[in-house]
Amino acid sequence: MRLISSILLFVILSFEAAASEKPIPGPNDCFWRGPFSADPYINIAYPDANVYYWAAVFSTPEGTTLEINGDYPYSRYMSFFSYNERGKPIESITDFQINSKATNPFIPGNNRLDMNRAYSIEVVHDTLKANVANTIYSPQYRNNQQLIVYRIYLPDENTSPTGGMTLPQPVLTLSDGTKLKNDEACKAMNASQFLTVSFDALGIPPNEYRKLISQPDKPDTWPAHNPTKWFIQLDRKSLIGMYTGDIDPNAPRSEGGFYPNLDNDYIRAIINRKHGKVLIVRGKAPTTPQTYYGANVAEAADLRYWSLCSNQSFVNTRVNDCLFDQEIPLNKNGFYTIAISRAEDRPRNATEECGMAWLPMADDGDGMFDDDVTVIQFRHMLPSDDFNHAIQRVKKQDQLETVMGPYMPQTRYLMPNQVETFFPCLN
Repeated sequence: MRLISSILLFVILSFEAAASEKPIPGPNDCFWRGPFSADPYINIAYPDANVYYWAAVFSTPEGTTLEINGDYPYSRYMSFFSYNERGKPIESITDFQINSKATNPFIPGNNRLDMNRAYSIEVVHDTLKANVANTIYSPQYRNNQQLIVYRIYLPDENTSPTGGMTLPQPVLTLSDGTKLKNDEACKAMNASQFLTVSFDALGIPPNEYRKLISQPDKPDTWPAHNPTKWFIQLDRKSLIGMYTGDIDPNAPRSEGGFYPNLDNDYIRAIINRKHGKVLIVRGKAPTTPQTYYGANVAEAADLRYWSLCSNQSFVNTRVNDCLFDQEIPLNKNGFYTIAISRAEDRPRNATEECGMAWLPMADDGDGMFDDDVTVIQFRHMLPSDDFNHAIQRVKKQDQLETVMGPYMPQTRYLMPNQVETFFPCLN
C-alpha cells in the first residue's frame, strides 16, 4: 500500500521541484534530484552532513539500454545504489568496482589527480543481466518505477558538491540504435515522476513515536541511558526496541529502511541533556585516506571514511551536523575528544586549538516532542581486510565492546564548566 503523509508529501514535492524549477540549492538536472545533505531543504534519511546524495526516479522502456556516463569525482568515495519502494537496497556498484580505461582514483596507490577520469556503467532491470561487471541491477516495482541513488562522500576542498565534475549523465539507447541524451532521455524514462515510497522507508509515524517515548514506568529521560548505551544497527523491530527494550540478540543486521548505504555500518545512541548539558565522547581513531586537501595518491588505511553525526528523531530523520575523520583533532596517541552540546552550552575549550572537536545538538532536540533529545551515530565505511575493530566486524550486540576495543567510543555527561576544568587547554 502506498502511504502518504505530510512528511512524505514534502519529499515528493521536493523531488518534483528539484526536477523542474530547481529552487533547491546545489547541482541537479532532469535526471538527478537533490542534493540531499544537511541543507534544510532536503534533509531526510539521516544523511551525513559531509556527503551529497542525488536520486534518480525513472522507468526504463522495454527494449532499451540505459548507460550512465560520468567522470570520477575528486572525493573520498562515490557509489550508485538501487532501492525498492521500502528503502531496501537491491544492488550497488562502488567506485573501486568500476572498470574503465581511465585510472581509477579510488584504488590505493593510484593517482587521484589524473585528468582522464571517464567511466560508464549500465543500469539493468533484467535479473539475467545482473551481477555483470560495470552494471547495477535496478528492478522495476510499482508502475515500473526504478530508483538509483548516487553518492559522493567528502568532495575535496573547494571542488563543489559534485567533486569538481558534472553529474553523471544518462544515455538511453533505443532498440533501433538511436541514442537519447539529456532532456530527451529524461522524457523517454519519465524521470520527473513522483517517487512511490512506503512511509516506513523514511521514518516512524509521529503518533507511534509519541507512544515509544512515553513508555509506562520509565523516567522522563527514556530511552537515553546514563552511562550512554550504544546499539548496533539491527532489524526494524530492534530499532523500535531501543525504546521498548525488546531487542532480539539474534536479529539480523539491517538492510532496509532509511535508504542505507551498505558500504557503511553504524552504532547509535539516544542521549538526553537532562543528564548533563555536554556529552564528552572519547576513543581511538581509525586511520583513513587523507584526501580532503587534494592528496596525490589514494592511500590504504583502516577505513575509507568515518564520522560522528548528531541527529534528530526517527520521525524526521534529520541530521544536525557531522564531524568527519580528517577534521577531528587527535592527541599524540591517536585518540579524539568530542564535545556534543547546544551552541549555548559549548565549552570554550571545545576547539581544534585545544584538541577538542565540537558537535551541535539541535535547539529543538528531537524535532518533535522533546527539546533535550539527540540521536548520535558513528559511521564506519569499507574497512580494510586486516582492520579487526570496525563496526562491520560486530555481529551481535553483546560483542560491541570486545570487537571494537580501544576504538569503542566512551562517553560521559558533564556541565560546560566541568569540561573546561577537566580538559584544560594547554596550548
